Amino acid sequence: MGTEISTARATGRPRDPRIEQAALAAVRALLAEGGYAAVTVSAVAARAGTTKAALYRRWPALPHLVHEAAFPSDLALDLHLGGSLEEDLAGIVRGARDALCSPVGAAALPALLAEITTWPDLHAAMLERFAGSFRAIDERLAVAVAAGEAHPDARADDLLRLVIGAVIAGVLLTPGQLDDAWADRLTDSLVRSLRP
Repeated sequence: MGTEISTARATGRPRDPRIEQAALAAVRALLAEGGYAAVTVSAVAARAGTTKAALYRRWPALPHLVHEAAFPSDLALDLHLGGSLEEDLAGIVRGARDALCSPVGAAALPALLAEITTWPDLHAAMLERFAGSFRAIDERLAVAVAAGEAHPDARADDLLRLVIGAVIAGVLLTPGQLDDAWADRLTDSLVRSLRP
């Protein structure tokens, strides 16, 4: 009789989560130190103590790695809705500003916006980061409409497009000027626009 050959397939080594964390931390540090231009696969691998091949096994391309580092899934707007409509809108505006205007986020955002034309899946991932926020704001607007505080046509996707668009325009045109006074002015404009 011949030797028995095992039919069990080797699964390989499990991925080491420390590599992911080290790579994400390296991207954040590089963005903060030198902006998007400083973030290369070689620089990330060297800073994280890993290889370029290990990075490419985890992320399809550099923009995907940058996106995950700059805008992690737990960064989606930290909404605390349930106050007055004006208070809730102020929280939405400040949450979007804080999520997109951190030093790391502001360094990554313009380049990532340019990259989405090349990587449609990256665009989908960026939208997915705010999916829960869209649902929560839609529910809040439904309450406001029922209470007569907001126009019946008010929609969360329109509201978030206005807010996120205003923040992105601010990052691109007037970085560093999206202070609390700016947030208050935008909130006032939104309150006026939502009135029935």
